[in-house]
Amino acid sequence: MAIPTYEIYALKYAGPFTRPASMIRWFQDIDKFEQINYYIFAIKGGGESIVVDCGCSPQLAAQRNLAGYENPVDVLKKIDIDARKVKHVVATHIHFDHISGISLFPRANVYVQEKEFNFWIKDPMAKRAPFMQTTDPVGNRYLARLAGKERLKLIRGDKKILPGIELLHTPGHTIGMQSVAVNTEKGVAIVGSDTAHVFSSYRTDIPSGIIMDMIAWMKSYDKMRAKASSVDLIFPGHDSALLEKFPKVAEGVSRLV
Repeated sequence: MAIPTYEIYALKYAGPFTRPASMIRWFQDIDKFEQINYYIFAIKGGGESIVVDCGCSPQLAAQRNLAGYENPVDVLKKIDIDARKVKHVVATHIHFDHISGISLFPRANVYVQEKEFNFWIKDPMAKRAPFMQTTDPVGNRYLARLAGKERLKLIRGDKKILPGIELLHTPGHTIGMQSVAVNTEKGVAIVGSDTAHVFSSYRTDIPSGIIMDMIAWMKSYDKMRAKASSVDLIFPGHDSALLEKFPKVAEGVSRLV
């Protein structure tokens, strides 16, 4: 049976936000600022719709006063995806802007690296101040309640979850960060999420300023570049170019490949 090909979409659910350039690219341009967006991603093909990351819940978005916020449920409707019926959600990592909206997908299997789950949900170190700034206790509690249930898929390393869809353990930004390798008409593309905030990181080896393991991060870049058919097919988590340089299919939505 032929491996299906998929399309990949970037869907902005909040932004733009102005951030120090040194947060986006580690210790670079410390006196400059850049704009980023918050995204979720969708992979469509072979009769499947896979959502990558959960976005932010309306409650947390209101608490954090997120500019330009749209409920991820409404954003997904723009490409005819009903969040209530989604069967597969990949949580790339357990930061608030990627996990807080998990309750919006009540029927989905949730794929998360076991190392990531064990750190954020079980390890007391995750309650220390530097980590608490980046995560959402409400979303984490929802995820914790899935423990032992069939819906929670704890992944150990790389794993193919569907024909043409493979999860890649790509740590560095977090201990259990994962990316999604996707078979497309242009070859193997990778939804990298926050393995990079912006495209340039995949070429320069300069990641974002939020780091748990720099050496692991460099090895992750090597792994992703070896896996992807082209470095241009590795997509970052926050770059404004995801909307500006790809075909627009709806307001705030672009088709990457």
